[in-house]
Amino acid sequence: MKHALFLCTHNSARSILAEGLLRHLAGDRWIAHSAGSAPSGRVNPAALEALQAIGADTTGLRSKSWDEFSAAGAPEMDLVVTVCDNAAGEVCPLWLGHPLTVHWGFADPSAARGDAATVRAAFAHTRELIAERLRAFLALPFDALGRDELQVQLQRLGAR
Repeated sequence: MKHALFLCTHNSARSILAEGLLRHLAGDRWIAHSAGSAPSGRVNPAALEALQAIGADTTGLRSKSWDEFSAAGAPEMDLVVTVCDNAAGEVCPLWLGHPLTVHWGFADPSAARGDAATVRAAFAHTRELIAERLRAFLALPFDALGRDELQVQLQRLGAR
């Protein structure tokens, strides 16, 4: 089983959406994780609502530091994805193993202003953008691609 880690500065919205979506879409092919460089300590309730709206299990989703995944005993990552531009620009810890790394930037739905419906719509939109990228990711022929070609394919997905 492969491990993917989604990073965002606060680990409260986009990385949580990505973790929940990969859990929901990948079945037993991938184990999804998320973390942040400066975690807020709380998951944005709108992120949980957006995941629950499509039937994704949100059990255990929490805002946590990326230090958990660079410490001894942490699972070795196969893939590390930054989903916000701030995290992409930060110096990341050294990850156990030699994961592929890629940046897939998404606008922050937490920045949405307005009534509850406007915020829900922003989170639903970001959820769908991430889900589209993850579906394309899961369709890649991992076993048929070498590491270098897989890295190229992952970067192409990020350019969408």
